[in-house]
Amino acid sequence: MAKSRVIGSEHIDDARQRGRIVFEVLPGDIVTDLARETAVRLGIKLVDGPLEKPVSPRTDGNTALRRGLLRRSPKWVAPKPSQGRGVRRLGKLALVGAGGVGSNIAHLAANADLADEIVLIDILPGAAAATAMDLNHASGINRTQARCIGGEDLALVSGADVIVVTAGRARGPGMTRADLIDVNTRVIRSTAEVIKTQAPNAIVIVVTNPLDEMTVEMLRATGFPRERVLGMAGTLDSSRFRNALAMAAGVLPADVDAFALGSHGDEMAPITSHARIKGRVLETFLSEEQIAACVKDAISGGGQVVALKKSGSATIAPAHSSIELIDHIRGAKTGPVPVSVMLDGEFGIKNVVLGVPAHLGQNGLVKVEEIKLTDNETGALHAAADAIRNRLGL
Repeated sequence: MAKSRVIGSEHIDDARQRGRIVFEVLPGDIVTDLARETAVRLGIKLVDGPLEKPVSPRTDGNTALRRGLLRRSPKWVAPKPSQGRGVRRLGKLALVGAGGVGSNIAHLAANADLADEIVLIDILPGAAAATAMDLNHASGINRTQARCIGGEDLALVSGADVIVVTAGRARGPGMTRADLIDVNTRVIRSTAEVIKTQAPNAIVIVVTNPLDEMTVEMLRATGFPRERVLGMAGTLDSSRFRNALAMAAGVLPADVDAFALGSHGDEMAPITSHARIKGRVLETFLSEEQIAACVKDAISGGGQVVALKKSGSATIAPAHSSIELIDHIRGAKTGPVPVSVMLDGEFGIKNVVLGVPAHLGQNGLVKVEEIKLTDNETGALHAAADAIRNRLGL
């Protein structure tokens, strides 16, 4: 039998100096009152033992040697971190529109290697094929396994898991998104006719402006359930809102947690009641005037890019926003994400597409998360719904 110990305050002091926060007391050990007081004072926990020792993973000598030699090799590359079992690789991602947004989505998707096949489609002869070839040429550097194909025929969407529609006329200076309704409705309807026959099981993400209205048109024309027709809006608007708050507070965007709901336009509703900077409410860092300015900056962010470019609109941030939705669909990201969906009573709104927080999965929309909003924020959501209905003549 092991000899009993008398544990005094000096033993506790020694444990503290060794960086221990737990002291094992074995059967038969005698702990003095002073030792107990010292343990409390130093924040060391006295635990009855014997404690179960962690088992070190055992590796045979040959395997250990091979691993060591491999790490010394100049050709050794650290393995990519595992994304978890739930992450699905897409078989086919189709992009209708190979302009600024479509080509950037293809670039990000290829770099992330998130699909076996990435298809770009554009009515401009050679545009989609050229971008696809360019991306394939880059595969010798980024080592992606995704292969890119480009063409003019909409039938290339056949069998796609996810289809992102960016085709349509872009805004010019002085134009609102609503100014594009008539011309882009024709684009969406013609695209939808092909999608419903060639890719009847696809999830469709609409990026074409005016985004909420075009998502309604895509739903009508395809006849798909609301779960499989989504609008990319809230992800982009939320990113712009976070950026504005970060700049105003002098912090990094990573320190900001905020999102925007409502329409992708003048009726956008950046949600200040849930916004946080370094885990604290906005008023900790910003005045009411600064917060109001950030809200305005988020709403007008797209217009600011259009005014600077003179022709065309934003391309990079919308592409990243589209990839974020795709990552939620394939399980690479989880939790609620702002996305435009057809509402069915959520937030007291029905039969209109609106940006709301929602959970996505491999079949598209899983559920809308009805978070608690202030009266003003709820009113802004309803006002956005009414504006969309009016523009569509509903």
